[in-house]
Amino acid sequence: MQETGSGIEHHAALELAALDVAGLRRSLRTLVPLSGSQVKWHGHPLLNFSSNDYLGLSACDELRAVMTEAIGRYGVGAGASRLVCGNHAPHEELETTLAAFKGTEAALAFSSGYATALGTIPALCGSNDIIILDKLCHASLIDAAKLSGATIRIFPHNHLEKLERLLLNARKVGDVNKRILVITESIFSMDGDAALLREIVELKDKYHAWLLVDEAHAVGILGPQGRGLIAALGLEKRVELQMGTLSKALGVSGGYLAAQRSVIDLLINKARSLIYSTAPPPALAATASAAIKLVQSPVGDALRIKLMQHKQSILPLLGDNNQANLPAAILPIIIGDETVAVNTSEALLEAGFLIPAIRYPTVARGTARLRLTLSAAHEAQQIEGLITSLLNLVPQLHGSKERALKKTTE
Repeated sequence: MQETGSGIEHHAALELAALDVAGLRRSLRTLVPLSGSQVKWHGHPLLNFSSNDYLGLSACDELRAVMTEAIGRYGVGAGASRLVCGNHAPHEELETTLAAFKGTEAALAFSSGYATALGTIPALCGSNDIIILDKLCHASLIDAAKLSGATIRIFPHNHLEKLERLLLNARKVGDVNKRILVITESIFSMDGDAALLREIVELKDKYHAWLLVDEAHAVGILGPQGRGLIAALGLEKRVELQMGTLSKALGVSGGYLAAQRSVIDLLINKARSLIYSTAPPPALAATASAAIKLVQSPVGDALRIKLMQHKQSILPLLGDNNQANLPAAILPIIIGDETVAVNTSEALLEAGFLIPAIRYPTVARGTARLRLTLSAAHEAQQIEGLITSLLNLVPQLHGSKERALKKTTE
């Protein structure tokens, strides 16, 4: 008799072997945080250029103190889902703070950005509706759109003409009152470029659609007081659904949706990832509120200035043609071949730099890359060391060598 589970074990082994051959197998890496942007792996110190902790707030002493005090007051867990008995004062304070930060009537906090998407999109759209997404939208947005049961249409990245054709066709088909939701990110997580938000807003208004913008990689970095690309463009009142995360520049954990009060009240009643999940710890919510206030303060302004100074040192490596639309802290270095990208990442690891290789299915086949992210926790000499190592180890950058070295000595 065959042993229980042996069939699935064989299946898993075959799939893993195929991933090995394709250079696509992944594994978890256990890191020990050190000071600043340094981590330790297998006993070796590394400079971390892979984190989304863009302002270095995850280890901020002020936020550590807030969380410690809040744990003393509220404990380490919420005890239940928010609709049962897990709704605490820090959760509501966080949502009030988020709404003011994003310029909306209300906001709703979730346990993660992924949970925000999975709760929000299916709650607002169903089988009679149409969702139109930028092709490079994050997996959470795509998964949520599929879960909704709505008809899904995709437009090539930032392709306004295709977006308009899809909007026009959506309005022509069937019920004129159907819901049409356009979804984009403000800053795209793998390319680091920006959505054409002004133009997208004009198009969704023209065709009476809704717009959801994921500000995960813009909040804390762009706009007045770090309020994001939407605020930078003055579009707060024209974007129906502002989604984001507490887990990147804000340095904590969680996600949120900011919108009109009626929308938030509907989500409280329909968002399954909120209703059927234990609430995030109240201490976490209290710390997230403090992080938002810190980001809006002069301290936040100083951290953004430092981050942008680092970025200006790195940009010459990418060539003049790649600088115009990389407004945030994500700087991709396209390698192409998946195996070469992995080998380059490993060579950088040997040199003391943690920069991951991003491969299919996260990005399209043949577009594997080093995803370089910067933080205000980095120091100028660390940036200079990184530039030297990149020029030595990444052949694609050799044409930028003279320009990059000149930049670092100015």
